[in-house]
Amino acid sequence: MTSRMIFLNLPVAELNRSKDFYEALGWKVNQEFCDDNAACIVIDDNICLMLLTRQFFTTFSKRRVADTAEKIGASYSLALTSVAEVDALAAAALAAGGTEEISEAKRAQEEQVGMYSRTFLDPDGHQWEPFWMDYPGC
Repeated sequence: MTSRMIFLNLPVAELNRSKDFYEALGWKVNQEFCDDNAACIVIDDNICLMLLTRQFFTTFSKRRVADTAEKIGASYSLALTSVAEVDALAAAALAAGGTEEISEAKRAQEEQVGMYSRTFLDPDGHQWEPFWMDYPGC
């Protein structure tokens, strides 16, 4: 295991539906860290997504859980190696029941700096932005 990893913890309404969605993106479920309250989705060697039932997620904070179907609290950007990889991930998300948000103004702005992205929402409204950037190190 690497010394630095990112674990994103997301509240979900239906754990199995969310697991199925993320598996359809080509990401793997780590059964070792799954139970009735949580599922670990491995995006790569350094990034994991913890899907937590909304009820279980409430034990992580005294604050109320946001309704991500109505409001955005964060967006999760994922650097990929090509425009084709961005399009493939977005297509998989849409085929699995996700929805796409399109902003022509954002696309034009990104194009000016050599960037390409797509925005999709998972079934719970969590916003993902896979992107490719023509910049060394990204």
